[in-house]
Amino acid sequence: MSAAGEHIVSPKLYVLIWIILLCFTGLTTAAAFGDFGIFNPIIALAIAFTKAILVVLFFMHVKYSPRMTALVIGCGLFFLSILMVLTTADYISRGWMF
Repeated sequence: MSAAGEHIVSPKLYVLIWIILLCFTGLTTAAAFGDFGIFNPIIALAIAFTKAILVVLFFMHVKYSPRMTALVIGCGLFFLSILMVLTTADYISRGWMF
């Protein structure tokens, strides 16, 4: 057993998170059939981001992990955002021939 002890999560919480994820999956399907114009990818990414956060926090036990784990995940997301910004800047700056 670790020095901090282990955290036991209630099965009710797992079922609740699972039901929430199922609802978000239904919401994703409903949003896919809707026409929101330019906001379609934004809505889809917001739903996907929310589902990913729930999975990471509860099913991967990051919520109950030491702060160092959260720091490592935060640094990974920070460098991923740098990669995305640089890729988008390159994509936008190219001269497109139509």
